[in-house]
Amino acid sequence: MAKLHTSEITLKVGLDENRVPEELSWSAQDGGVHNEEAKAMLLSVWDSKNKESLKIDLWTKDMPVDEMKIFFHQTLVSLSDTFMKATQDEKMTATMKDFCDYFAEKLELKK
Repeated sequence: MAKLHTSEITLKVGLDENRVPEELSWSAQDGGVHNEEAKAMLLSVWDSKNKESLKIDLWTKDMPVDEMKIFFHQTLVSLSDTFMKATQDEKMTATMKDFCDYFAEKLELKK
């Protein structure tokens, strides 16, 4: 089968002398994104050979804790949406959404 098109997403991490992230940026040419700044990122990939997820979690030194809490909440909501699209498991998706609401309530993200 011939390869019709490839798409590339790039991540750049600027590190300090202790190799702690100071700057994060990403580009996705097909999405019209070029060198956009980010303060945090979570990347997971599935290793089907070993049946395990591999991950990279990075955030910059100046990522505010209150924004990190919002970032995590939004990521959890997004994961529950993705879970639904991937599995069509409505019952577990509802359970995940309930947890997202609980998470937001306990962190006082929603009033």
